[in-house]
Amino acid sequence: MLLMTAISLGPSPARRDALTRRIRLLVAATITYNVIEAVIAIAAGTAASSTALIGFGLDSVIEVSSAAAVAWQFSAREHAVREAREKTTLRIIAVSFFALAAYVTVDAVRALTGMGEAERSVPGIVLAALSLAIMPFLSAAQRKAGLELGSASAVADSKQTLLCTYLSAVLLIGLVLNATLGWSWADPIAALVIAAIATKEGRDAWQGKGCCATPAMPVDTKTNADTDACGCSPGCSCCG
Repeated sequence: MLLMTAISLGPSPARRDALTRRIRLLVAATITYNVIEAVIAIAAGTAASSTALIGFGLDSVIEVSSAAAVAWQFSAREHAVREAREKTTLRIIAVSFFALAAYVTVDAVRALTGMGEAERSVPGIVLAALSLAIMPFLSAAQRKAGLELGSASAVADSKQTLLCTYLSAVLLIGLVLNATLGWSWADPIAALVIAAIATKEGRDAWQGKGCCATPAMPVDTKTNADTDACGCSPGCSCCG
């Protein structure tokens, strides 16, 4: 009796080149936006004495470092060189996640202990709302390209961008509640949840769990219980 074998050959060289160019463009867009975001957030946060806004700006700086790491990886023309840079890129992304989690935690604890009260910031509210609208699209586009290409670093960086969406929502809620109701505790509580998510994503990136690379050889799903039809092992966070 013949066994049905699921074969995944991965993208063709031409498709791989197209996906690589797409990731380069998405990374460049992410870097550009985050540089602008960082400047505005830090300036507005300083003016309003808002640690949340300043922290959001510093998060943008961390995201730039993560995107720059992916840009460095995909600057190589040869596929073999890009693969060789994958582990280093994932480590850089992981460290950026840990740094973000550490800063957000410290900033949240400071806010909860009442160390300073932020003033109302209309520019901060506008910036948070804009980021909340833009970041999900950048993250989804890069994640889709990274999955098809089988790049763990591209997927991990897309998670960094998605985390910015969560932080944007947290910042927006905190700024609005602070401006309308004076609830200064809402933002730091939500920020602690974000810090926990960042820690998990950092750990996954460090361990190389950001994505299962597209296998170059056929995968027999009948004989290999540890993989699925796309060659992903159980628990792979980017497959499906």
